[in-house]
Amino acid sequence: MTKRIKLRTLLAGGVITLLFVALWGRIYWVQVAHAEFWSEQARSTWVTTKKLVQERGTISDRTGTVLAGDAAAYTLALSPKIIHQLDDANPQWKLIDQIAAKVTSVLGKPETEVRKIIDAKTSKGAYFAQREVQPEGWKVDKEVADRLTAFRDQMRELTGKKDVGIYLIEDKKRYYPNGSLASQILGYQNKEGVAIMGLEKTLDDDLRGEEGSITYVKDGKRTQLADGEIEAKQAVDGKNVMLTIDRDIQYYMEQAMKTAYEQYHPLSMTAIAADPKTMDILGMVSLPDFNPNNYWDYAKNLSSFKNNAVQSIYEPGSTFKIVTLAAAVQEGLFNPNDKYMSGTVQIPKSKPVNDIKRGGWGEITYLEGLKRSSNVAFVKLGYEKLGKTKFKQYIDNFGFGQKTGIELAGEIAGTTQLTWERDYAAATFGQAVSVTPIQQVAAVAAVANGGKLMEPHIIKSISDPNTGEKVVTEPKVIRQVISEQTSKKVGEYLEQVVSDKEIGTGRNAYIEGYRIAGKTGTAQKAQAAGGYAEDKFVVSFIGYAPVEDPKIVLYVLVDEPDDKTLGGGSVAAPIFKEIMQKSLLHLGVLPDIKKDADKDKKDEAEATPAPVTAKVTDVTNQTVTQAKSKLGNSSFEAIVLGKGDKVVSQLPKAGAVLPTSQHVYLMTEKTLGSVPSLKGLSLRDALDMCSLLGASCTASGQGYVSGQQATRDGDKLSIALTLSPPAGTTIEPAATKTATDKQVQSGTGGDGAGAADVDDSAVDDAGD
Repeated sequence: MTKRIKLRTLLAGGVITLLFVALWGRIYWVQVAHAEFWSEQARSTWVTTKKLVQERGTISDRTGTVLAGDAAAYTLALSPKIIHQLDDANPQWKLIDQIAAKVTSVLGKPETEVRKIIDAKTSKGAYFAQREVQPEGWKVDKEVADRLTAFRDQMRELTGKKDVGIYLIEDKKRYYPNGSLASQILGYQNKEGVAIMGLEKTLDDDLRGEEGSITYVKDGKRTQLADGEIEAKQAVDGKNVMLTIDRDIQYYMEQAMKTAYEQYHPLSMTAIAADPKTMDILGMVSLPDFNPNNYWDYAKNLSSFKNNAVQSIYEPGSTFKIVTLAAAVQEGLFNPNDKYMSGTVQIPKSKPVNDIKRGGWGEITYLEGLKRSSNVAFVKLGYEKLGKTKFKQYIDNFGFGQKTGIELAGEIAGTTQLTWERDYAAATFGQAVSVTPIQQVAAVAAVANGGKLMEPHIIKSISDPNTGEKVVTEPKVIRQVISEQTSKKVGEYLEQVVSDKEIGTGRNAYIEGYRIAGKTGTAQKAQAAGGYAEDKFVVSFIGYAPVEDPKIVLYVLVDEPDDKTLGGGSVAAPIFKEIMQKSLLHLGVLPDIKKDADKDKKDEAEATPAPVTAKVTDVTNQTVTQAKSKLGNSSFEAIVLGKGDKVVSQLPKAGAVLPTSQHVYLMTEKTLGSVPSLKGLSLRDALDMCSLLGASCTASGQGYVSGQQATRDGDKLSIALTLSPPAGTTIEPAATKTATDKQVQSGTGGDGAGAADVDDSAVDDAGD
């Protein structure tokens, strides 16, 4: 018996000992071997971490007006568990019906979907403690939240309960205070906080900032312990972005464009305003647009999210003639007083090019051709005079066929590949090339600012509120395309397109008191199957002001207005006028009515005969077109003799001071086929001409040649000249005695004249 008791005692002691060994083993295992793991487990129980939400950077206009920023928002959540408990306890209140109806009326969410949220259960069959009402109740404005709060207070009074299962969770959301203003530029951030498009997406790394956190010790009620440890990582707010956009100019543009959009119902409209001296974008509009505050309402119309200013290409039509004009002026090939036959021009191995008026306007000057937007004039300037290689070089130098580098996503380069003769000819008036509106603005800005092609910018600066660091975008010149002198001349020519109230195609853009330079465009749309549509047009107007000191270059484009009979002068020019006038006043550029009146007087003066005398410039060894252009700048009319391409000699010689009514003769061959008119030449120059012709000359009278008579006797050519004083002067009688019947021999006869007929005008005008 005693032995059995001892055995039991030993067994019990052994078991207890083993238990203690196991316990100490477990304690060692927990507190030593896996101390770090269990310490973290305990820490997760009494330590909590909260996020510190950073402020997303603002986007503002050039004056600091906020265009996009963070704002207070609220998310609606319902408690199926609480709502059903209250409804079951008091069915007479019909609480579920009231809540479902109110949420539907405030948020516009279908009532059936609201009831599904209220009736939602877990997999175990219990009602959920809380469910968010998405997407309609997610991050709603304070105004909406206030309506829901007022309803919740009514339910509290009805039930006598503080918790009625309706919760408004404070949050933040991206807010755009100006609605649709500049929407494609700004883009938007969705309710999940993801930047979707525009600068919100492009600059997301700068705008986003960095989230922070705070870790602290809590008790069972999640209250922070006063003596507990705290670890904090401060949130870093995002950087603030200032745009080059001027909110007021952007507003003027959008208002004018939307009015026209309702009137003409086009596929789309685009407008860009820029400072030509810096290429800061002052405004950029693309219609249709959208409101980033409720972007989901536009999901069915994807064109609302497209920024046509950089993401669409068009055949520009006649606005592209500015490039051809600038190139011709730069190369000395544009003489506003030179004449050509309008109506049609033949292209080798292709159909002829016609003017908008098929019969043309007869023989007109190139300046009139510019005012009337004559296609034939620009084919002659760009295709015939400049030549294919030189013309294409200017297209490239003006930046077409290349991205501009503006800080907007999705920019495309356009196409300027020219293959056939017809392509080159058509490009001179804006067909056969495809360009973006931003390329057009950059090119015309170069014409306005003295010839400098500049990189356009829409970001003015990016500032870091945490460090004070600020990065400013500086103007960037890409290349000098034309000279300052050419820039000035082209501006004066384009001004007449607007100021000529009779034939100027841009006269609807005229603003009293301002000097406006501009050009219309009416381009037929190319068809996928080839050729051009007869009833689909892109109409546009581009220009700048004031001409003497440009502040704004503005482009307005309307894609397929519903009236196919209207062109750029009728549709786009009035929109341009409204935007330009308001913008100039906004920038403090006031109209100068006196200057406008003085300009009218100047125009009248320019319509009178040219100055009486001028100095003849040297044009030998130059091409005929260059020579005629230079002489035309001094108001001399050039008569080309011969069929050569270059000037061999000229009469009168360089440096002579002559009446501007006198012709200057350009010899392109050493032998000529007829006698040109010598009218207006001095006796000395007439004798030099006779020498060149191999003719003998006789002269009677004094002054300048007023008449001539040529006779031929076999191989001998004789020319009798009659001299008279210039109009308004007289010759003293005493001075006439040596001139009457005076014989002057020049040359030996017709050894090289080779012409049997006499013509009082130039036989060949190779310059045409």
